[in-house]
Amino acid sequence: MTLSHAITALPDAAELSFLGTSVLKGNRPGRLSKPKCQQLQAVLGKAVSLPKQAAYDLSLSTYWSQQEQNGTPSCVVSPRNTQQVSRAIQVLSKHQAVDNRTAGGCQFAIRGAGHTPWAGSANIDNGVTIDMTSIRSVKVNRANTLVSVGAGARWSAVYQVLDAAGLGVAGGRVADVGVGGLITGGGLSHFAPRYGFVCDQVVNYRIVLANGKAVNANSKDNSDLWFALKGGSNNFGVVTRFDLNVFPLDKIWGGSIYNPIETLPAQVQAFVDLNNASNYDTNAAVINAYVYDSNISLWIVANTLVHKSEVNPQVLRPFTDIEPKLGNTMRLGNVSDITSEQVDTVPYGRRQLFLIRTYGNDPVFLKQVFEIVNTTFQSFAYAPGLLYSLVYQPLPSVITSHGAANAGSPNALGLDPAAGPQVLALQSIQWASASDDAVINEAARRIWLQADELAMKMGLQRQWIYLNYANHDQDPIGSYGSANVAKLQAASKKYDPTGLFQTSVPGGFKLFKKHAVI
Repeated sequence: MTLSHAITALPDAAELSFLGTSVLKGNRPGRLSKPKCQQLQAVLGKAVSLPKQAAYDLSLSTYWSQQEQNGTPSCVVSPRNTQQVSRAIQVLSKHQAVDNRTAGGCQFAIRGAGHTPWAGSANIDNGVTIDMTSIRSVKVNRANTLVSVGAGARWSAVYQVLDAAGLGVAGGRVADVGVGGLITGGGLSHFAPRYGFVCDQVVNYRIVLANGKAVNANSKDNSDLWFALKGGSNNFGVVTRFDLNVFPLDKIWGGSIYNPIETLPAQVQAFVDLNNASNYDTNAAVINAYVYDSNISLWIVANTLVHKSEVNPQVLRPFTDIEPKLGNTMRLGNVSDITSEQVDTVPYGRRQLFLIRTYGNDPVFLKQVFEIVNTTFQSFAYAPGLLYSLVYQPLPSVITSHGAANAGSPNALGLDPAAGPQVLALQSIQWASASDDAVINEAARRIWLQADELAMKMGLQRQWIYLNYANHDQDPIGSYGSANVAKLQAASKKYDPTGLFQTSVPGGFKLFKKHAVI
């Protein structure tokens, strides 16, 4: 086994689908969809597939997690353009489901590339799944200032086009990740310190509303919807195209460095110092992961490092100088090359769980969180196929300032640069068997409860929850703050007055429903 396989699913694997509802129990509620499937077939023909048909089976097999692959929609709609999405929504909205008991109602799911792990996030039992993966065109405008991307595309396709044109874009850090879910949940990229969240670089969304009408949302047209889509997920319609800013880019310096777990104190100090820097190098990016692989029964440290313009720059040497090294893939390469390296670390068809927290930036605390993990995870260390990662990512003010309330084009995420540097702390867990679901899920929650208690004592608890890493029973939208939640709710009432995407799309974090924060 190579060291590159010893890293668990790195964060972007959570950022693909339009998010949904239950994590481990397979709760994908749907209702009375067979008549709707017949109506959809009458309108869309071969774009609709049924169980046991090749297109249906292919759609299910391409979900990332085993939980989502086990979904059983009554039919799958695979539109090829915005017009077909509009027709599908017109059919589905005719007899809108007010709740699961409504006669004639039909619930549906919306999937991008399908990488959100928990059951029901982008699939549904006994309902209709809209599979956007056939809408995947990538086109650069003549001025080389914008790229227009279909909502079902993966970032690999985007990077291949842009690499050939000498251009870059703020996008996913794993090539296999999808465009749609990453952006609508905010989206982090290797270029976040310079360009903010991925949603901060979207100049226009093409979206199909609940009435089936396709509209643009940008700074001039439907600007309140443009704001709401920057973190508001699947609550307003079906996005079919994103128009994003691009920038000149040749090769970047990036890859991964692996060290033994004994280097953890130096690793944590390097991470905290980078995050605290008053003159933050906006060309640098770090993902700092502590990984346990049951195949080798060892913890290792896995750093993913990127710099936009320099080889082994001074800002990253506190990481690159750490010895001993178990492996080193750092190199000059295009974005396609660097982001493809991580694809093998996120294998398809396994049980998956993500749980996210945000904390203050403190080396003593981060080391103690690892100790909590190392003690508690022993209760499920036996699980076949276990791959556990504790992943730290810096969230300095240079990232959050791009979409702040006083920025030129604020996002809905509610992050305040005045809060100073923060840390995204993610538990990313893979395992083989559903029989271990309950034990792993409970232990992962217990880890965060213990870390939360410590953070409260040290004054390091932060409330923000990154939607693209959130578990089904967390409340990321509530963490955006009451003012932004009110704006999102107002946009929903304006553009979806009957609440189609609140009641008929059970997947996701709904705007008028509170989730328990765990």
